[in-house]
Amino acid sequence: MTRPPTAAQRRVIDAADPVTGRLRGTEYQLAALVKRGLAFRHPRPPHDHFLTPAGHRVREEAEPAAAPAAAEAAPASGAGGVFAARVGGEEEIPAAGPARTREVHSAWQGLLELRRMTNTDGAVDRPCDWERTHLVRAAALALEAAGHRPADGGTGAGYRVRATPQPEAVAVRESDADALRACAATLEKAGWQVGEHTEPRTGARYLLASPRRT
Repeated sequence: MTRPPTAAQRRVIDAADPVTGRLRGTEYQLAALVKRGLAFRHPRPPHDHFLTPAGHRVREEAEPAAAPAAAEAAPASGAGGVFAARVGGEEEIPAAGPARTREVHSAWQGLLELRRMTNTDGAVDRPCDWERTHLVRAAALALEAAGHRPADGGTGAGYRVRATPQPEAVAVRESDADALRACAATLEKAGWQVGEHTEPRTGARYLLASPRRT
């Protein structure tokens, strides 16, 4: 790409689905993004347009920079009307109910489609590049979509997904031992490598999970 997108193209990119990268715009706008390598037209009906990895980078570069630790420690959930999976312990908790269930299901199905489109072999049982760059959000979506209960705050029951200093690894904590093992089973089924560990100071058990590559 030799020059930045136009303002109209920028708006289309910024409005892309945050998980799948699905785009909405005029045929002219979408064709222009395809020509610039920022989008591609899906070969199967209904022939929707999606961001390419380059398009995702353009979209993410426009997002306000934040301190990595703060952003990963407690990501916003649903701020500004944008879907975000529950990581546990958020201050603002989206309302539970059928609407939330539909949102989570739709986001998970969209992520599976993104795997199918972007993994070189079309595999849906293995995390894709988007998940490797959004570890906390991806792991939390797998857990919430499977029906696990996120923590509502304080020290109560429910899972909490947090970033770790280790590359490509998140920590999952859950005060209930059976629930923690259930979280491990869900993440393994979703294509993550999971190990159970013990906090040296507290003796509490937690999971370390990383996206599986093969």
